[in-house]
Amino acid sequence: MVAVSREPSHAQFDRPAPTDRVRARDGIELVVECRGGADAPPVVFAHGFGQTRHAWSDTASSLAATGWRCITADARGHGDSGWRDDGNYDFGQFIDDLVMITRWSTASPAPAKPVLVGASMGGLLGIMAQARHDAFRALILVDITPRWENAGVERIIAFMRAHPDGFASLDDAADAIARYLPHRGRRKSPESLRQLLVPLDNGCLRWHWDPRLLERVADGSEREQAALLEAARAIRVPTLLISGARSDVVSAATIAEFLDCVPHARHVRVAQATHMVAGDRNDAFAAAVHDFIEPLRSRAGAQE
Repeated sequence: MVAVSREPSHAQFDRPAPTDRVRARDGIELVVECRGGADAPPVVFAHGFGQTRHAWSDTASSLAATGWRCITADARGHGDSGWRDDGNYDFGQFIDDLVMITRWSTASPAPAKPVLVGASMGGLLGIMAQARHDAFRALILVDITPRWENAGVERIIAFMRAHPDGFASLDDAADAIARYLPHRGRRKSPESLRQLLVPLDNGCLRWHWDPRLLERVADGSEREQAALLEAARAIRVPTLLISGARSDVVSAATIAEFLDCVPHARHVRVAQATHMVAGDRNDAFAAAVHDFIEPLRSRAGAQE
């Protein structure tokens, strides 16, 4: 069963989205936000490792304004969702959570299976959830393929490991991001980072995810590659891969391998974007998503 507690909704898409709590099978509470009409065709967003649901706020708001029901969630161990007391995370738990959120999103009056938009880890979860559970009517994978470039992933993990004691201030966190993403012309304001950090007892701030995830999930991700390739070959639904032209996580070789596994898939490369496609070029990213899903709207009622 899925346990849900609903907070009051908001009429305008530029206000904070209504928040729900969905209980996973092991009791972990997952925080979910919904934008758009309850009877609109659903889109489920799955964020990357170390991110939160807020990574999707701009895209979800823009799609909701065009008539889609957009569901964003914090994965377990991330953001406002629960952490495991024993720190024992594994890839299968995240897949099960995504399937549960997907089933919750299609409860009445939602008319169809959702489209998945999954970035990095979220895309990998979507591939497995589709192969095991036929969970989605379409897949949009954001800068991720079943096999990836280790150097790019190692750079991300190095950044995530770099501040084990947290930051002395929001300004220090903003400086760290600016050094990590020097291609972005505008430095993040300290206030914009507040939702991504939580205070420690000593007054420092740390990222809003469980640091034990680095050992339990990130370090073991390569073992999943064979299963991910097999799962990709089973994809039959409409599929779009959106990659960043400057990404160091996917490459011409990994993209070609994926398109060989899923020959009906489309590929859009976003200029001037790195692995963080939605954050780097949200305008181009949202446009690519919109162009792909709009033709699906008329078939929304055709799913069982």
